Amino acid sequence: MNLLQDYLSVRQRTEEICRVLHTEDYIPQPAVFVSPPKWHLAHSTWFFEEFILTKHLPGYKVFDADFCFLFNSYYNNIGDRTFRADRGAITRPGVDAVYEYRKYVDSHMEAALQNESIHELVMLGINHEQQHQELLLADIKYILGCNPTFPIYNKAIDWESQVNDSSGFIIIEEGVYETGYNGNGFCYDNELGRHKVYLNRFEIANQLVTNAEYIAFMEAGGYTDFNYWLDEGWAWLNENNIDAPMYWYKINGQWKQYTMSGLTDINPDAVVTHISFYEAAAYAEWKGMRLATEFEWEAASEKLDWGKRWEWTHSAYLPYPGFAKADGAVGEYNGKFMINQMVLRGASCATSPGHSRATYRNFFHPQERWQFNAIRLVKK
Repeated sequence: MNLLQDYLSVRQRTEEICRVLHTEDYIPQPAVFVSPPKWHLAHSTWFFEEFILTKHLPGYKVFDADFCFLFNSYYNNIGDRTFRADRGAITRPGVDAVYEYRKYVDSHMEAALQNESIHELVMLGINHEQQHQELLLADIKYILGCNPTFPIYNKAIDWESQVNDSSGFIIIEEGVYETGYNGNGFCYDNELGRHKVYLNRFEIANQLVTNAEYIAFMEAGGYTDFNYWLDEGWAWLNENNIDAPMYWYKINGQWKQYTMSGLTDINPDAVVTHISFYEAAAYAEWKGMRLATEFEWEAASEKLDWGKRWEWTHSAYLPYPGFAKADGAVGEYNGKFMINQMVLRGASCATSPGHSRATYRNFFHPQERWQFNAIRLVKK
């Protein structure tokens, strides 16, 4: 494995994602959960500067002393930072300066990589940037999607038209199954430690819910009948006037959706996406089915067709037995978020190459739906 080559490849991909943006696209933050592209570019660079270069490269001088405050995300051990909701107010430094920052840090990483003792930390940084690439794509879509002209990000991207390649249900027999990462490659601490779980026999769909199936739920009063909804989900729906998946618009009596290639007709056979956990749970209830637990999902993963969308599970994001946070700022990476969030499994069309595995545990608050997520059903 050539770690420098891997590092440079991931760094270049982040910039390729941003290459088609206009300068004005780098700045906005139309919602708290969205970060501006400029911030992603800088924060992923700050991670390498703060955790590797300032600690492990003798004589290294930081690019700009203000950047630690501006582009630290949530690492309290490191010091003060801007509020998450204020990231869009950081108009200075400009976009050009952020790209210079990236070049500066990259120019020092080859020397730092001569120290083999930091390679594991560099791998964390690479995977961290891959996480931000997926967030970056979702954030770009949200930012452009707030524009009433429905601008095109890339005509060649047709993710929202992806269809299922498989169908039917898969039976998983009852028994004791092992869950969690087991191998010699990279994994996040939240995938450890590997442990046993007992599962009853269940049948899980080998396809994701389609647009046509979801429209049937909508037309049957799915968004107006509280009986299908968890109480918090019903309150969320009413407080926010939710009546369709994110990015759906009814125009002249026809449903359309905003995509990375602009406003398009909805393909009824395509996989429904941009669904909250609340919506996924309500749809499952309407169908007389349920969502899988994350342990059921992992036990079935070898037989499932997965990878097009992140898939909501009905499992709260909690530590595995024996989970232990690392000391210092690195320990803040996952552990402190293990509350009030739900686990998603799999990967999505926006997931970076080489960044998916069956044990990966993604997690978001139940109302969040700007990621490329979807619904897989399990028979009750």
